[in-house]
Amino acid sequence: MLLLNKDDIKKVFTMKDAIEADKEAYRIFSEGKAEVPLRTNMASEKNGSMLFMPGYVSELGCAGMKIVSVFPDNAKIGKPVTPATVLLMDDSTGEVVSILDGTYITRVRTGAASGAAVDLLAVENAEIGALIGTGGQAPAQLEAMLAARKLKEVRVYSRNKEKREKFAQEMNEELKSYGAVIKAVESSDEAITDADVILLATTSETPVINGDLVKKGALVSGVGSYMPNMHEIDEKTLKKASKIFFDSKDAVLAEAGCIITPLKKGVISESDFSGDIGEVVMGTKAGRESDDEIIVFKSVGIGVQDVVTAKRIYDKAVEKNIGTEWK
Repeated sequence: MLLLNKDDIKKVFTMKDAIEADKEAYRIFSEGKAEVPLRTNMASEKNGSMLFMPGYVSELGCAGMKIVSVFPDNAKIGKPVTPATVLLMDDSTGEVVSILDGTYITRVRTGAASGAAVDLLAVENAEIGALIGTGGQAPAQLEAMLAARKLKEVRVYSRNKEKREKFAQEMNEELKSYGAVIKAVESSDEAITDADVILLATTSETPVINGDLVKKGALVSGVGSYMPNMHEIDEKTLKKASKIFFDSKDAVLAEAGCIITPLKKGVISESDFSGDIGEVVMGTKAGRESDDEIIVFKSVGIGVQDVVTAKRIYDKAVEKNIGTEWK
């Protein structure tokens, strides 16, 4: 069994690798070539959620299980808010061949979900990005949009001024190879005005953007809200959207409040849904058809992403002799 921690993974796997892995996962999912049961979500009595996300991809000869939790109070004690572990299994023997740092994989593959959406659905000449939220998922979201488009500027907003300014300062240094200016701004409105790419990574129960300010041609990707009480995407944006894509329609309609609630209210209907993004990868659904389309992508995460990402990391680690053998 190969043990792979965060540092091991970073040695062999880039954000561009992660974006390609997510696109592969979406394609496999939409082709019906993966078994991906809806995840099990159990509430902890200690103010947290514990989630179990299985998946099987026969095409790659592997299955996997991610155990991931969301415990907001962990931030107070210096622990990850979303700790996770991924188990990778060989489908020919049923053995667990690798245990991977699922906290890092979650960050990378969730960032790569937006990266895949940007790659497939954003305008080609995108120059301005906006990121709402500076939590644990934010660095990967930021890097993903930079890896998918050559942006000149990304505006970052979160409610805590000190935190967003520190984040922008750190990201300007960490991601300087991409050549974009990372700028902390005073409001969500300032962040999204004239932005070509808008990424939302919050667990807010109220919308964090004003759809009136979403310009023609913008892509809005929401990856933060994963429960029925969470509503980071506003109704105006959904009504203005030319297309609405999902990672998995079934998963989104089971979990994401910012789609469930407006659907129940009749603000949008299922006829407004364009399909799953994997269908765009396959070429069976059109993605962006004009530079004026506003496109929304909503993701809650599907198990096949973790399985495909873990398998691609494992293969590279074996090839480069990275990791620790547990015998």
